[in-house]
Amino acid sequence: MTSDQGEGHTEPPTSDIAERTGDGSSVPGADDADIGTNPWDRFGWVMATIWLLFLAFPIMAVYQSDHSLLVRVFAIGGVLLYAAVYVAGFVRLGSTETAAQATRVGVTHLSVLTLLILAVVPVLGPWVLSLVVFLVALSAFTLPLRWAGVVMVLALATAIIWPAMIGEFDSMWFFVAIILGVGVGNGLVRVLEERQTAHRALEDERQLAAERDRVARDVHDVLGHSLTVITVKAELAERLIEVNPEQAQHELAQIQALTREALAEVRATVAGLRVARLDDELERAAAALSGAGISAELPTGTSAVDPRHRIVLAWVLRELVTNVVRHSAATRCQVLLGGSWIRVTDDGVGVPEGATGHGLRGVAERIGCGTLSITTGAGGRGTEVTATLDPDAEAPESARTAGEQAGSGGNRSAGTATDQLEPRATTHG
Repeated sequence: MTSDQGEGHTEPPTSDIAERTGDGSSVPGADDADIGTNPWDRFGWVMATIWLLFLAFPIMAVYQSDHSLLVRVFAIGGVLLYAAVYVAGFVRLGSTETAAQATRVGVTHLSVLTLLILAVVPVLGPWVLSLVVFLVALSAFTLPLRWAGVVMVLALATAIIWPAMIGEFDSMWFFVAIILGVGVGNGLVRVLEERQTAHRALEDERQLAAERDRVARDVHDVLGHSLTVITVKAELAERLIEVNPEQAQHELAQIQALTREALAEVRATVAGLRVARLDDELERAAAALSGAGISAELPTGTSAVDPRHRIVLAWVLRELVTNVVRHSAATRCQVLLGGSWIRVTDDGVGVPEGATGHGLRGVAERIGCGTLSITTGAGGRGTEVTATLDPDAEAPESARTAGEQAGSGGNRSAGTATDQLEPRATTHG
């Protein structure tokens, strides 16, 4: 004698549990997208019909009893009606959207089932406990857990006391085990499904927050870099407007181009289409540093960089160069690239103790499980920032050593030497 959910059914209707939290609130976004009807909403009740096969035993007991034909027909009709009401309860349960609606369905159908059980007691006697099992199963998925627990306790008490009073407990003890298994099993499934639903809702919120952070970070990187360059060029154009009008006009034309490019990048970023290319960012870095009057030493190529890391390192390069232009007051900036790391060194004013702007936080978020080292530059002057994507990778010994190997050839002069560097271990400060 088994039930739909407790003794064979392991997946309750989604609309009852999988789309509702314990407090009756709907899961965010559950109805926002047309993803089709959940199969459990339409066909979950079929599981109830499978386990109703066990009602053949009480029907056979009635048929073989000594009662009159009229009584037997009445009792069999009651059992069949009981089965129909039980299945109808699960069918209606599949169309509910909140816990309150499920509870109303449960109370209604459980009340009718209880009346039907009482109606066939004179014929089935204590063997009517075979119907009580289905009562416990339906209550586990329609009522609040505490109410379902009360139903199970009452059913257990009946299964123990009634057979004991008539001296039949030795032959009917298995009803206690079945009712206990159905109640505990279905209750456990109910709890796990509700926890899964809550976890799914939290995961959806986490993904939404992560997407918001991504857009905010990308927009900051795009606008921060572009507006910094625009500001530098606008100041330069202001100084040149009387001294060299043609050069000032050229700078203004570049400002127009930069604003259009920045607008296009913001639109692409919001749409999730923005992908930074390392080669392009090296060119932008050269232009930004040159416009700010900073001597640049940049790699001439990106062949030394692992293709898997180029997109992330491109974003990191953009942010670090923007910080140099905006905050460092430097006269020289050097960029080194390795297989999974980037190092940007300047001879500016350095980073104040404990200073971490949104840009550096964005860099730390982009490199994920990697490391971000911010130290004082060579000779105790300026800033040296190293971002490593692969925790097992090694960074170059120092920016000064690399600069000496590359020589001081001005903009992009350190490219060949940088591409040939053998990274060595570094101590992060």
